[in-house]
Amino acid sequence: MHTNVATNHTNTEILQLLLQLGMTSGGSFAIWRKPKTNNIEIVLDETTIPVKVDLSIEKLDPGFIVHPFADQMDKKAYFIKANKYFSFELDNPLATADLPEWAKIQLTNQKRLSPNAIRDLLSKQTLTHKTKTSKSSEEKAHFIQLVKKGIEAIQQKQLEKVVPARTKTISIPLDFNLGSTLLNLMDSYPNAFINFFHLPHVGTWIGASPETLIETKGDTFYTMSLAGTQKASGDNPLKSVAWTQKEIEEQALVSRYIVACFKKIRLREYEEHGPKTVMAGNLLHLRSDFRINMQETGFPELGSIMLELLHPTSAVCGMPRREAHDFLQEFEGFDRSFYSGFLGSVNIQGSTSIYVNLRTASLHDDQATLYAGAGVTEDSDPEKEWEETELKCQIIGRFIQNPSA
Repeated sequence: MHTNVATNHTNTEILQLLLQLGMTSGGSFAIWRKPKTNNIEIVLDETTIPVKVDLSIEKLDPGFIVHPFADQMDKKAYFIKANKYFSFELDNPLATADLPEWAKIQLTNQKRLSPNAIRDLLSKQTLTHKTKTSKSSEEKAHFIQLVKKGIEAIQQKQLEKVVPARTKTISIPLDFNLGSTLLNLMDSYPNAFINFFHLPHVGTWIGASPETLIETKGDTFYTMSLAGTQKASGDNPLKSVAWTQKEIEEQALVSRYIVACFKKIRLREYEEHGPKTVMAGNLLHLRSDFRINMQETGFPELGSIMLELLHPTSAVCGMPRREAHDFLQEFEGFDRSFYSGFLGSVNIQGSTSIYVNLRTASLHDDQATLYAGAGVTEDSDPEKEWEETELKCQIIGRFIQNPSA
């Protein structure tokens, strides 16, 4: 008698299989793990041309949304519809039989790719967006000058705060294993939104964002203000941290901006908690949390309303928003693409969770372009702001260059 024995797969194997299915499908897909959860999710849409949608998120089908930093001319976002969806718990061994039917069929018909083959697939992508590279000394000189310009604009009362950003391009090593890298990010940053998405001919990105833009579940709406950065140090960094007036004021500006958005729509009933110190990897930030009951306040579409009002937040752009945005467009010197835009799951299992696209990198041509910004106020020190961006670049960069970091 012949017995079929179910083969259990490790987390790395399952993730590699799902990445292979996505990369060889010809379509768009996203893989993610929400903060403080143990659940990996994937959506796959095999349509070869990426789809764009309006930002009325309450009316959207289940899927994954990706919006750049700058407003699109058509005011739309990329959307990966959950034509195929699967989720599984980490550390819960899966047998082939546990995979969804669509995955089993494709895996049966496909040759198993090596981890390096997925890297090769990434390097063959034709992208509409590429960032020009320059020497690190030129990058630093440009960024320092940009910060000084920002401080001058604040001193002249043109701006209250501005958040200049920069890029850093690193090579992707030959032994780069995308599945292992994602799992190591999940293990190292339990409080971050770990994500990977691929839009054919548009971009392929990996990230570990610490910042929720909006979240809706049932009648509850949630957002946060996150700003101020310093390196975690000592045995108990959350207890020993000391914040400067510059960092406290920087975070307070973001909170005031959120409250101003509430006032704009005459929403008066909200809970505000904080600010408190939170840890994101090896960095500390100040965070305040805001909660609203959408039914009690009569705002059933608050998710879409606040998405439009909040993005781009003062934490990634500055204040006043329009003037800060114009300053960055004029002087920053590169296209942010999806960096400091937003991304996340929409209407999946009764909830929408959208995050600011921070601590992120685009993957292309055997290289990764890292993105980071720093909040500039009148009290900023240009050299320290550069060091802050270096620390932020390391969050993703060290995992790409050393997957077991």
